[in-house]
Amino acid sequence: MTTGLAALAPGEDVPVTIPRDPAREAARRELSEPVYHQDDPNLIQRGIDWIWDTIGDLLSATSGAAPGGWVGIAVIVLVVLLAALALRLRLGRLRTPTGGERALFDERPLTAAEHRAAAERHSAAQHWDAAVRERMRALVRGLEERTLLDPRPGRTADEAATAAGRVLPEHAARLRAAARAFDDVCYGGRHAGPDTYQHLRDLDVDVENTKPLLPSAPGGAVR
Repeated sequence: MTTGLAALAPGEDVPVTIPRDPAREAARRELSEPVYHQDDPNLIQRGIDWIWDTIGDLLSATSGAAPGGWVGIAVIVLVVLLAALALRLRLGRLRTPTGGERALFDERPLTAAEHRAAAERHSAAQHWDAAVRERMRALVRGLEERTLLDPRPGRTADEAATAAGRVLPEHAARLRAAARAFDDVCYGGRHAGPDTYQHLRDLDVDVENTKPLLPSAPGGAVR
């Protein structure tokens, strides 16, 4: 049996035997010509095809392991999506966890009067969320300016309301409600309305005109 490729030499009728390795190399060179590859997919397309093939293999393996095959997978995915939706509707927007609450004041220091003026501008424009934020800051800054609260960077609205309630016990419940309204607007995904702002505005005025219950410590610092 001939081990190579037979061909006729020019001008002869006797076949010429070509060794196997040179024949393979000649065929390789021939097939490497661009004309044979002009319809091949480009690099990006080959990458996309590989990704889809891999995903298909994974899904096929999963369908074989999951009860009910593809129908089982569809049911499992649907149940997970419905559970996530139900949890989202139940909890609303995720709030900052306890211990990681953001500070009441997050910009350059302003006076109580400046915060009140900003709140009134937002109120006039019916931007109630911003109005509530600024009025709560005005209330707390006013207590700091009266030395009823010690100025403390990083203080939260809840902390301020708790401390203020000790020196203004008659307003303690309203102060806590104001802090909750502030947190709901800032971090709870809820929106304020004119009533919320009016309650906070009235509280700010009342607090400003209330004589505090001072402790025995000089300066009335609340810690």
